[in-house]
Amino acid sequence: MRRDRYETGGGTVIAYGHYGRPFLAFPSEQGRAWDFESNGMVDAVRPLLDDGRAKLYCVDSHDAASWSDRSVPLEERAHRHGVYESWILDNVVPGIHADCGGPREIATVGCSLGAFHAVLFGLRRADLFPLAIGMSGNYDPSSWHGWGERGDAAYLTNPVDFVPNLNGDHLDRLRERLSVLLVVGQGQWEDSTGSLPSTRHLADVLRDKGLRCELDVWGYDVPHDWSSWRAQLAHHLPRFC
Repeated sequence: MRRDRYETGGGTVIAYGHYGRPFLAFPSEQGRAWDFESNGMVDAVRPLLDDGRAKLYCVDSHDAASWSDRSVPLEERAHRHGVYESWILDNVVPGIHADCGGPREIATVGCSLGAFHAVLFGLRRADLFPLAIGMSGNYDPSSWHGWGERGDAAYLTNPVDFVPNLNGDHLDRLRERLSVLLVVGQGQWEDSTGSLPSTRHLADVLRDKGLRCELDVWGYDVPHDWSSWRAQLAHHLPRFC
């Protein structure tokens, strides 16, 4: 299997596979680009990579300086997320396009806090990311020990805040282009992290706006952990490539 590592201005990107549909993969909270490989996620879908059906582009997170920094108010955390968003859009996406030989639709996938990123990028830029797969995500940043006065930045990076108010051309484009798959277990830590109730709530919010959203709830023996995400990725990814 081909494996290429790139250092860009904002972090590391590791690409796995030689051909196929590109998937932009976000790690769990404060994770690094090699976390998918280290935790068996790459091996879980190795047949798709070896057969040229999919390519994984795994990226660093920016959570330590943004969403995970409880010393700053939520609005500032959201502003700092903007730096990460710019890196993805201005550096990572053009790199994926170049590696694929030209512009391609990119699917996003992530686990835990990475699921939030995967879904948020789809909702904000469905023109680039028409498929978003979130596993065990909590999609409400205000519940992440948030404090302080909330402004536009916090609002526009919180799906459960801004999606209910979508309308007009933006909503029409999302209804036309975006598909979201939300996967979550009912085992250990899925409740305490807020992932189970948040995933169910976001699925309701998306469906209420007429957006394509599939909710897949796994059993009580499925915890908030890499073992679950390996099984879920291996189960679902073949459907999309």
